[in-house]
Amino acid sequence: MLRFEDLRIFVAAADHGSFSAAARELDLTPAVASAALKRLELTLETRLFVRSTRSLRLTSDGERYLEYARAALSTLQAGQNALARDKTAISGSLSVSIPSDLGRNVLLPWLDAFQLRHPRVSFQVRISDRLADLYRQPVDIALRYGTPNDSSLVALPLGEHNRRVVCASPAYFARHGTPQAPADLRRHNCLCFVLGESLHDRWSFERAGVSQTVPVKGDRVGDDGDLVRRWALAGHGVAYKSRYDVLSDLRAGRLVEALSDYASEPSPLYLLCVHRILLSPTVKRLREFLQTRLREFEAGAEPAR
Repeated sequence: MLRFEDLRIFVAAADHGSFSAAARELDLTPAVASAALKRLELTLETRLFVRSTRSLRLTSDGERYLEYARAALSTLQAGQNALARDKTAISGSLSVSIPSDLGRNVLLPWLDAFQLRHPRVSFQVRISDRLADLYRQPVDIALRYGTPNDSSLVALPLGEHNRRVVCASPAYFARHGTPQAPADLRRHNCLCFVLGESLHDRWSFERAGVSQTVPVKGDRVGDDGDLVRRWALAGHGVAYKSRYDVLSDLRAGRLVEALSDYASEPSPLYLLCVHRILLSPTVKRLREFLQTRLREFEAGAEPAR
C-alpha cells in the first residue's frame, strides 16, 4: 500500500537530488528517508533512483512516476485544504427552534445581527414553546429553558443562572397590593402557563434554606409565553416568568417584580441538539455570539427592535 509520506519523500529527493537534503526539508533523518524510498520501490516493484556515493538520479521509471506522484500529492493536498475550509466555514442553512416570548422579543433581533456578520448563513426559524422532536423533525438545534428531561440530547448552557420572577404591571399592584410572601399569591389572579398536558400552577420559592411551593390559580391560562407576558403588561394578573423574557419590561417600568427577596425557580437557557457531530463551526459561533449577547443583555444592553 502506498504511503502519503513516502510519496512526499520521493518527490523531495527527486527535486533536491539528495536523500540528505530531502530529509532536512521534511525534518527527517537520512535513514528514515532512505527507508521510505526503499519501501516505495518495493511497493512499485521497480527502481526509482540510481544511487552512488556522490549522486542520486532518477531512473526512467522514476522520471515517469514522478509526474504521477506530484499529481497525487497535489490532489491529496487540495482535498485536505477543502476539508479544512469546510470545518472552519461559517456558512450554510441552520434550522432553529426558539421559545415564543424570548424568541420574538429578544432572539430574533440577535439572529438578524448574526446574519449581518455572517451573510453566508441562512436560518429556518420555528417559534414554539413546545420542545421540537429533534429526532423526527428537521430541526438542527433548539433553544429552550430548563434542563432537558431527555438525557440523550446534547445540552449546552447559554444562560445558566437565569431564574423566574414574579411580576405584574404597576396598575395591577396598585389595585390589588403587592405580595409580601409567597403565600400571598393565593389571593391574587395568577396567569398560568400550560405546556402540553402540564399546567404550571405550582410556583416554587426558597429563603434561608426553607423551600416552599405555592399552588396558584387565576382566570387566564395560556400555552404561549408571549401571551402570558402580554396579559401581565395589560394588568390582568401576576405572572411567573423567565427573567430574560421580562427584563426589558422590568427595566422600563412596564412590569414590577415582587418577592425579590426569595430565590425563585431556576430557568437556565440551553442550546440542544441530538449529537455533537451537529455542533458545526456555525453552531459553535452562534452559541458564542448568543452567550455574549445574553451577558450584555443582563448588564443592561437592550436587544435591537
